[in-house]
Amino acid sequence: MVYYRYSKGDDHLNLKRIPEHIGVIPDGNRRWAQLNGLSKEKGYDHGIDPGFELFKECLELGVKEMTFYGFTQDNTKRPSIQTKAFQKACVDAVKKLLHEDASLLVLGNTESPLFPKELLPYTKERTNIGSGKMKINFLVNYSWWWDLNESYSVKPSGGDPKRYISNNIASKDISRIDLVIRWGGRRRLSGFLPVQTVYSDFYILDELWPAYKKEHLHKALEWYQTQDITLGG
Repeated sequence: MVYYRYSKGDDHLNLKRIPEHIGVIPDGNRRWAQLNGLSKEKGYDHGIDPGFELFKECLELGVKEMTFYGFTQDNTKRPSIQTKAFQKACVDAVKKLLHEDASLLVLGNTESPLFPKELLPYTKERTNIGSGKMKINFLVNYSWWWDLNESYSVKPSGGDPKRYISNNIASKDISRIDLVIRWGGRRRLSGFLPVQTVYSDFYILDELWPAYKKEHLHKALEWYQTQDITLGG
């Protein structure tokens, strides 16, 4: 089946498949800030609007689920002024999302004092906002080892070990990711949902995240059409 989307001007896409779940690594906020004459911590606030532009583009295309990398536990080693800035940016992003149509889940180590308390209501189960058209997962104070460590608290009862792990990690409510898009040019996953990304296709953009344009998404989706997706089979 061919998916066709027409937007403004001559912009159009012909796609034979749409990834059901897209993972987003929005890197380059600090580098963008410095290039624009700002202090590093100012870059995080400029990363909020691009996230909503991307969300709306994906919603129109029929993407069913998106996972955004907010910040990791390792990120909290940065200077305090930067830590406070990206914590605030995550809170502000969720507050803005409450005016959209989404099914929201915030995932991260809530026992840490570095987890924003304002986001605790969205961590226990999905919060349907409006018509809840798309699942949105927001990783906040997340780490891969914290995620996987949850599975050790449950005693195995036999059966498929792969299913046991995926059913008992902290991120068990997040589905397999079809396509990961990373901004900022870095060629690494940085601990992003290791179980869900085992067979993900991974697209890198050199552009810094606050400079997001819808053409970035289009490039990634066009590239995705050329991939031979076998899931190892």
